[in-house]
Amino acid sequence: MAFEELLKELDARRQKALAMGGPEKLAERKAQGLLNARERLDRLFDPGSFLESGLFSVSNRPEDKTTTPADGKVAGYGRVNGREVAAISNDFTVKGASSAQINIKKLKQMKTVAKKRGIPLVFLGESTGARMPDVMGAGSIGSKDDPQEYLRMREVPWAAGVLGHCYGSSAWYGSMSDFCVMRKGAIMAVSSPRLISMATGKQCDGEELGGWRVHSEVSGLVDQVVDTDEQAIDAIKQFLSYLPSHYMEAPPEYPVPEGSDDAIRNVMDLIPESTNQVYDMRKVIQCIVDRGSMFEMKSRFGKTLVTALARLDGKSVGIIANNPLYKGGAIDADACRKVQAFFVLCDSFNIPIVMLVDQPGFLIGMEGEQQGVTGKVMNWLNAMTLVTVPKISVILRKSYGLAVSNMGAGGNCDELACWVTAEISFMKPDFGAKVVFGVDPEKEPEKFKEAVAKMSKGTSPYDMAAIYTAQDVIDPRDTRSWLIRMLEVQRMRMTNGVGQHLMRTWPTSF
Repeated sequence: MAFEELLKELDARRQKALAMGGPEKLAERKAQGLLNARERLDRLFDPGSFLESGLFSVSNRPEDKTTTPADGKVAGYGRVNGREVAAISNDFTVKGASSAQINIKKLKQMKTVAKKRGIPLVFLGESTGARMPDVMGAGSIGSKDDPQEYLRMREVPWAAGVLGHCYGSSAWYGSMSDFCVMRKGAIMAVSSPRLISMATGKQCDGEELGGWRVHSEVSGLVDQVVDTDEQAIDAIKQFLSYLPSHYMEAPPEYPVPEGSDDAIRNVMDLIPESTNQVYDMRKVIQCIVDRGSMFEMKSRFGKTLVTALARLDGKSVGIIANNPLYKGGAIDADACRKVQAFFVLCDSFNIPIVMLVDQPGFLIGMEGEQQGVTGKVMNWLNAMTLVTVPKISVILRKSYGLAVSNMGAGGNCDELACWVTAEISFMKPDFGAKVVFGVDPEKEPEKFKEAVAKMSKGTSPYDMAAIYTAQDVIDPRDTRSWLIRMLEVQRMRMTNGVGQHLMRTWPTSF
């Protein structure tokens, strides 16, 4: 065959593969406002940087070879804001992007290259699960022979988008990733509602099974919820901007936006004087960090605590902060799970941690005990001991009970400062007065007042500083500058900003 004929065949085969499931299926997706697999990669990668791997792969079943372009999964490499990234985008127009023997090889290749060469990995999920009848029988289901298929050692960041019906592998990798964003209308579950209905004989609603509310508010597997594919992919790109390409380098640095020092001047206006009054801690965080840099994760889950990536002086930090707006900031079981996952992320990828404290203790009661809150509190403290990145804590107002240690006191952080408004004790003084003296504030108000005064002794920030449990007492308006300076002092110079990663084998979800 002449050289020109060979090139014509190459072009024809390439065009057929690029056509995916055909014009009708692609038009149907467009009418629904959904991007196709290749458009999603175009949105993710810098223009012209995509290098595909496996364009000409097809199903290994003879009857499917002509109808499975790229075997339903588009894989390859590209640049995101100038940095190399590997990605796999499920093509729902080809057999529902179901997993089969050939496209699983592509997935394995992306994971292998990302791990060996130190580049982040992105999963753009939308699939029906395992391909039938390919996986039927012991010969098929037992042929993978890869005990490390779901091993995570966090050598590189993983990010996932749940962008449609995500069953099987799309659900596995969504739940395993360091960041998972879900589009409203998508569903993530082990199996489809149809299969569940067939197995149980009961009708199953997809949204109730694994919709965005389930995974953002109940399971906690999803970090952010968005309205469109475009927003989901943009969120993935933003997430990656805070992280290094691999675990053996420090996160990238960015220019400090103009005006980042302005908002902190008015931070005291956000904090009520009475500890019984609530406020939104997120507004305080925005005053402290570089302007526009706050990237909250799991905002709908464990809402008594805020976890967010941000920047201080252009450098990535992980923020853990109590939020009195919800349950007064009392730490519940979900908040413990949320913080543990965030510790794993920050310690695995060399991100220093800043803790902002205003909490009344743990949320006690039957519900918490049934959720195993006692074990989760201990997991948290164990995690803090294992974290090797710098940990800086600032007590804003109240900090009571064992949770004082969970939020950094008791030697659980590298530096601790108190605002002048801080109050630290085993419990709130008026509660302590009732427990110790048994005084009824309504029947004996003066006696109760005296009892509260006794219980309030030794609870000031200066009492904590006097025993050097706190290293400083600061003006709230100096918080940003103090944190920037202290993070520079605590920078991991001897390892070029790289920690020991003692938590990188911990599971993503608990």
